[in-house]
Amino acid sequence: MAYLKYQPDYLFTGKEILSNQSVLITDEKGVIQTIVNNIDAGEDVQILKGMVSPGFINCHCHLELSHMKGIIPEHTGLVDFILNILHHRNSNENDILQAIKDGEAEMKSNGIVAVGDISNNALTLPQKLKGNLKYHNFIEVSGFSPAIAQMRFDNGLAVYKAFKNHFTNTTSIVPHAPYSVSRELFKLIDSVENNHISSIHNQETLDENEFFVSGKGNFNKLYNAIGIDIFNFHQPTEKSSLQSILPFLKQPNKLLLVHDTFTSQTDLNFLFQNKQIQQYFFCLCVNANSYIENQLPPINLLRNNHCNIVIGTDSLASNHELCVLSEIKTIIQNFPEIPLQEVLVWATINGAVALQMDDLLGSFEPGKKPELVLITDLMDDGSITINSKAKVILP
Repeated sequence: MAYLKYQPDYLFTGKEILSNQSVLITDEKGVIQTIVNNIDAGEDVQILKGMVSPGFINCHCHLELSHMKGIIPEHTGLVDFILNILHHRNSNENDILQAIKDGEAEMKSNGIVAVGDISNNALTLPQKLKGNLKYHNFIEVSGFSPAIAQMRFDNGLAVYKAFKNHFTNTTSIVPHAPYSVSRELFKLIDSVENNHISSIHNQETLDENEFFVSGKGNFNKLYNAIGIDIFNFHQPTEKSSLQSILPFLKQPNKLLLVHDTFTSQTDLNFLFQNKQIQQYFFCLCVNANSYIENQLPPINLLRNNHCNIVIGTDSLASNHELCVLSEIKTIIQNFPEIPLQEVLVWATINGAVALQMDDLLGSFEPGKKPELVLITDLMDDGSITINSKAKVILP
């Protein structure tokens, strides 16, 4: 069997950054064999300038919205952003399919090897079946009026079954957000068997919490615009959105909370006291937060509470690119106290664990095939720069 040997300036294993004395050895198919000191590596070692990392895991994306790149202006706030999505979502199907293909290619070229992708329809399915990237498909359902709960669930279930036929163990049916899913619809979603991983957009705007605490805020504008009289069925809970809806999520073992821009210590305390879900993952989509709300999540609050953090890109409707490295740059620029090694853990092994792909991806451990990503244009100390780039060097 032929072996491939790589000696970069820095080797990130999925858990720690090793010095340039370390050599990563794989077989010719990319399966990890071992890591050794360079003096024990023998001949035919490839010297690489930059850092080698396991492939990136993008835990939150909307590939189906790729055709909306550049259409919605920045800093509109979430409610106006949603209204823009509803207005522009339907387009020529050929244009949508081409944008999906291009969006996937962009992710692959940026070192992403697996994606937690939100799907409201089956338009991404043909592209995903090509096997270019690994996916966990989150089939998203929404409907805030109890009267349409069964209809919306049935529509979502049809999409879920279409994906489940091909992605048996990597498809879930999930709620969109606290403000867009009725209690009745939450219960229907939670009734689906083997729905072990779930995802929900969480506290992306201050208005979301206000909507649940007092019934006031900008979401009234949203529902007026789409002709829903929420006063017939929505009662303020005097609690945050997260605390209000969590009791309806009984089945998942793992829950990805996406965005978390206005999550508080009180919310975290509530989560930690709630034992019905085994693991919570907090998915940061910092470039999308900047694009929509011009805000960033309380990352140090999450760190100080030892939360499981992962990274997502969100969609091209709310981001300029589908690139985990770009998300890492934004985090490092705005939170320079956070070590690069820690953020890389979020982007690799944590994401793999969240999507239940850590048996294969996320770290350089013998027997795994995580793909190798080379990060170039680093500072002399290994720090990432604004010009740093990532690419897969071994499939």
